[in-house]
Amino acid sequence: MKTYFFTYLKGIAMGAADVVPGVSGGTIAFISGIYERLIKAIKSINFSALNTLFKQGIGAAWQQIDGTFLLSLFLGILTSVLSLAKGISWALDAYPQMLWSFFFGLVLASTVFVAQDISREAKKQNINAWTFGTITAFLIGAAIAYGITLLSPAAAPLTGGGLDYLIFFGAGAIAICAMILPGISGSFILLLMGMYPVVLEAATKFKVDVLAVFMLGCLIGLLLFSHVLSWLFTHFRAVAMAVLTGFMLGSLNKVWPWQNVLQTRMNSKGEEVPFLYKNVMPSDYAAEPYILYCIILVVFGFLVVFGIEKLSRAAKNEEVL
Repeated sequence: MKTYFFTYLKGIAMGAADVVPGVSGGTIAFISGIYERLIKAIKSINFSALNTLFKQGIGAAWQQIDGTFLLSLFLGILTSVLSLAKGISWALDAYPQMLWSFFFGLVLASTVFVAQDISREAKKQNINAWTFGTITAFLIGAAIAYGITLLSPAAAPLTGGGLDYLIFFGAGAIAICAMILPGISGSFILLLMGMYPVVLEAATKFKVDVLAVFMLGCLIGLLLFSHVLSWLFTHFRAVAMAVLTGFMLGSLNKVWPWQNVLQTRMNSKGEEVPFLYKNVMPSDYAAEPYILYCIILVVFGFLVVFGIEKLSRAAKNEEVL
């Protein structure tokens, strides 16, 4: 029970990260030591599990898909999204440089952590971790993530009129693939599609119809994409890990603490909201840079990652014992 409580807490951390455009819940899953278990559990939700359900009952099927683990994790994510969405939205408006500083430290530390994990696994196998293949994969991952951060967000395709459920379904299916990839932010993908403000509003106002269609898209996308990730980790683990490390390094451009607003747009409520940003040095920041506080938060975010990693190792050792 204690283990699943920690899983629930990790889900809360993943949900909080996924709410912020530029930060990936997959990063939290990775540094907390549950990433590969998560992918394996999601992949196991298939026709084989359905066959087990009919032949052996709910208990056997639930065990086959690691149901208690998945339930604990997704309850944590749901709790976080529904409870923290307003707070994080407020922080993004009131103190964006401080919030970005914390996540900058978190993502930077995650990059270091995953790179170290590659080296540790290679050492166990007595092979060289950083070969031409893994270095190339790392650079490609970094280039892709950095390129994504340079893309301009689209204008929201939905207005105050009727809801286009097909768009919500597609947005969920696409965004969830990014959300479980460390370094690629599902929220930022939603922002690029112009869906982020609409989905965030649906979460804060608890619009059941919108959330249901969006979550269905997430579910379908997750079930399909988990098979791809599982295959990559089984056959090309070092290369896949290197790509993910590059993803995280490249995404640092998006979470730079000091971003000046270049362009605004009118949202569906007729309110003027930021649209395009430019990364600048603290001295060129349009508002108060809060340099000391930002440095402290970067360090804090960095330490949080290694704290989570140590707690995860302790919990894993406890399970083994």
